[in-house]
Amino acid sequence: MSTAGGGPRVPGPAGERSTDRRAAVPSERARTREGTRSSSRRAPGQAARTPRASQSGPIGDRNATPGAAPRTRPGDDQPLRAHWDPTAADVGRAPMPRPERKTQSALGRFLHTYGWRAYAIPVLVVLTVLLIVATVRDSESPTPASQTTPGTGVRNTNVNAATTAIGAPTGGATATVLPAGQLPAGGPFTEVGRKSWRTIPGTTGVVGNASRVYTYTVEAENGLVPQDYGSDAIFAKLVDATLANPKSWTGDGKVAFRRIASGNPDFRISLTSTGTTRELCGYQIKLESSCYYPPEARVTLNEARWVRGAVAYQGDDLLYRQYQINHEVGHAIGYEQHEPCEAEGALAPVMMQQSFGVANSEIMALDPDMRADRDLVCRANPWPFPTR
Repeated sequence: MSTAGGGPRVPGPAGERSTDRRAAVPSERARTREGTRSSSRRAPGQAARTPRASQSGPIGDRNATPGAAPRTRPGDDQPLRAHWDPTAADVGRAPMPRPERKTQSALGRFLHTYGWRAYAIPVLVVLTVLLIVATVRDSESPTPASQTTPGTGVRNTNVNAATTAIGAPTGGATATVLPAGQLPAGGPFTEVGRKSWRTIPGTTGVVGNASRVYTYTVEAENGLVPQDYGSDAIFAKLVDATLANPKSWTGDGKVAFRRIASGNPDFRISLTSTGTTRELCGYQIKLESSCYYPPEARVTLNEARWVRGAVAYQGDDLLYRQYQINHEVGHAIGYEQHEPCEAEGALAPVMMQQSFGVANSEIMALDPDMRADRDLVCRANPWPFPTR
């Protein structure tokens, strides 16, 4: 720049300050370009820094020239600036579409609620149905006769015409070859009685629905010690209860019973000493047995067996006593013959000689005329009709 005299003009101090002030205050366009470059260098997702406001209200600028007008808070419409209120709605921006939620079916909701239990329920239902079907089929299928009504043989209604004991073993077996027939250890019993009997008081009504009613008395041989077998009353009570049970001989509707205390009964159920029993029933096999003795119409129950039972009953003396009553009364009402085991593992017929065992190989040694499978073994059973 030249002066009026044509020489060069030297800028004065004022000109220098004016030039420096313009250089120190960048133009608005320059600040915009600088902000654009800063935004491009900022990491993605990083928000732009907001200038800190001074306590006086306007925004302070560290690089501002002293004496310059303070800058105010930028407006929301200025570029490259974040909203001051992040919760405010975006004006002018289309909302992002939300993904459509699928509606769950009833089955889906059920599976979501109950989890693994939802799969267990149908399995349990199927198993229950199968169990019911199997049970119904089993109940409808016929059961072998040997499991329900063990054989009783042919009945002779004129049995009292016989003159010898019925039911006494006729073979020649001994205890050494027939261990199942040995008398188990146990309480004391009377070996020799007086060979006379007393009638135990007591009567009953008719038990059973048959037209043929057998009368009986309950007796005990004189000379027995009541404490050995309980008492007369206990003995008589068990006899009555056994014959009144529908599993006993009244179960098929052919016979009925009534206990009397005097007169001439059809048979006398008598607890008898070992010695007297041997005289009435015989002692060929040297094993303790019982029998029916028709000449006196006496159901002879050996006291030794009553007290100690039999090996086949494995110490269950009550069941054995019920067997002893039913077996010998069976002879008294006409079932003379003994029966073998009819099926492997089945209940033994009550007319099988269970006092000597429940295997055919054991009892056939006592009854040479019996025809049966020697390999069959039954289970002890005191009743003629065990399923009634």
